[in-house]
Amino acid sequence: MSEARSFIAKLVVKPERRDEFVNLQSELKGLVHAQEPDALVYELLQSDDDPNTFFCVATFRDQGAFDHHMGIDFHDRLVPPILDCLAQDMELSFHRSLS
Repeated sequence: MSEARSFIAKLVVKPERRDEFVNLQSELKGLVHAQEPDALVYELLQSDDDPNTFFCVATFRDQGAFDHHMGIDFHDRLVPPILDCLAQDMELSFHRSLS
């Protein structure tokens, strides 16, 4: 049985690029939901404490689904400009589902 592959990314954006970041992430989220059936969860959350801090939470059915996500064409198109909006390096951690 394959284990689900999840990540949580903390993304702190430049205030002047926040709207651009949200638009890019919204496009990415929509494409993930439409074209990646093995992406079980893909959500962008904005901190209540700091409007420039976001968390991306994603769960993929297995390692193969995660690898597919990392290589899909729209990922390669959208992620570089998303990262360019950041005020600091992204904090990324990987997790496994226990249920």
